Order: sequence, then C-alpha cells, then structure tokens
Amino acid sequence: MDWCFSSLLWSFILLCLLVHVVCFIFGDADVTLQLASLIGHKPESRLRGLVVWVTGASSGIGEELAYQLAKCGSRLVLSARREDQLNRVKQKCLEISSLKDEDILVLPLDLLDRKSHEEKTKTVIENFGHIDVLINNGGRSQRSLFLETHVEVYEALMELNFIGTVSLTKQVLPHMTQRGRGSVVTVSSVVGLAGAPLSTGYSASKHALQGFFNSLRTELTDFPNILISMVCPGPVQSDIVSNAFTEELNKPVAIVGSQEHKMSTSRCVRLMLVGIANGVKEMWIAQQPFLMFYYAWQYAPTVAWAMTNQLGRKRVQNFKAGVDADSAYFTKPKTS
Repeated sequence: MDWCFSSLLWSFILLCLLVHVVCFIFGDADVTLQLASLIGHKPESRLRGLVVWVTGASSGIGEELAYQLAKCGSRLVLSARREDQLNRVKQKCLEISSLKDEDILVLPLDLLDRKSHEEKTKTVIENFGHIDVLINNGGRSQRSLFLETHVEVYEALMELNFIGTVSLTKQVLPHMTQRGRGSVVTVSSVVGLAGAPLSTGYSASKHALQGFFNSLRTELTDFPNILISMVCPGPVQSDIVSNAFTEELNKPVAIVGSQEHKMSTSRCVRLMLVGIANGVKEMWIAQQPFLMFYYAWQYAPTVAWAMTNQLGRKRVQNFKAGVDADSAYFTKPKTS
C-alpha cells in the first residue's frame, strides 16, 4: 500500500513538472500570470465599472489598454500630451463598447509638468468621485550609446519616466489609502530587471521605478487591499522605438525596424489586465526566448550575463552598422 501511494505521489509530481515545463516552453508570461490567465478571475468581471486612469493613452500599450478596458466596461481617464489623439482613442472606445460619453474623460497630461498633477487628480475625482486603478504607462525609451549621449538625455529620461511617475502616484495614492483600496500599476520593462545596450538611461529609469515601487509596496502592508503592481514586458509592437530618445534631446531615431516579430500589443495588454484582475504584484510578459532571459536573471545570473553579452554585442554591431538594433533578437532579418 505504501509503495503504491509513493508511486502515485511521484507520478503526480512528475506530471506537474512536465506541465510546468510545457507551459514554460510555450508560454508568454511568468508562471503566476499564466495560472491566473488559465484559472483566475477574468478582467471582464473584475474591472467592470471601475475608474481606471491610463497615462500614455494616445498610442501603443496605453491606447490598447483603453480599448480593452472599454470592452471590459471600465470607466476611463485617458491622459497624454496630445489631446487630439486622446479624442481619437475615446471615439474608438465608444464605438467598440457600451460606454457612454460621460464614462470617458479625456485629460491632457504632461508628466514633466509636476505642478499640474495635483489639479489633474482633483479633476478626475470631481468627475468620477474616486479612482480605482492608476496605470502609469507614460514614458519614453532610448536608442543611443552612452559614450555618444549628452547628459541632458539622461536627465530627461529620469525626469519623465521616474520622477514624473512618482509625482503622479504621490497625488493619487493618498486618495486610495483614504478609501482603503485601489491599484497602482506601473509599466516597467525587461530592462528594469536587467541591463541592455543602447538603453543605459532608459534601463536606469526603469530600475529606479522597480526599486521605488517594490519599496513602496512594503510601506503599505497596513493596506492589504491596495495593489502595487509592476509590469515588465519584453519586446512589444508599439511606437516606443520611433519615439525614443537618441544621443541628443531633439534628434529623432534614424531607423525604426519592423515590429512584426515582437509580441502583439493586444496580447501584452490582455495579460496585463489578467494580472490586475488577479492582484499579481509583478508580471513578466514575453515570448520565448525572452521569457527564459527573465528566469535566467532571477535564478542563474552567470548564465544571464553570458546571454546578455552575446545579444548585446550583436545589438551594438547592428546599431553601428545602421541596422535596426532589435534585429539581434530575431532569426529572420529585419529591414528598415
């Protein structure tokens, strides 16, 4: 009898390991987020009716967040600098959902204008009465080598990506602590966990966000119903490359390669909403082999450094040769 029980137990353990390995090989998110996607709460049921404030909502991940949240029935605050683009996003949200005009507030916002953040927050609360979820998505990336990059670019990256995000959170979080509930979700990056060439300043700003919000989470242990969540996407189809900083503040990116091999924006956002609906504190969202890169940095940093050096060398070579730097990550060549 004991032998039979042991055999069943080991068989079960081996089956669980096999399922885990299969999910890892074919998955596009960390195990916690994958499980939430399979057996957790659905965003359609958890996010319906909630007031969600999305920054960077005029394009890319922020724009897709607006569309999927609208379909979930969330009431929306759409913020970015370009009001005309925000109105375009609002109109599409109304077309694809059952939301009414009064359910979506277009609120132009400049993360660099920190003096305006208090007034903007008051406007949201006056309009909807409260804020359930703040999604800190606004920011810019970088494509330049450190030795060629002006210090002003690093200052701009930290001011926008880090200080701007902290400033807005500073205004919203007291409202959530008064209510005793809410979610602050911040879009970081894989380079918020590891380094990457051509993104020294961007990576630094995302590392800063990781450190800040991980520390903030521990300060809020008396508020168990307030979620502090970090989202760490790998390469995703968006405008982030075309809008990136270069070695000079106002110099545009010379080459923006094809986005076709990156994870679709819609899939990335769906996983984000699953994570929010299920209270996931940190989300790793990436297809293989990038997902393996996250785990390597977490559990085998020596191996991760070898991977980073190999990919990084190719990335810099592509950049210097005038080829899309991201083509280092894909087997099929990209063209500009």
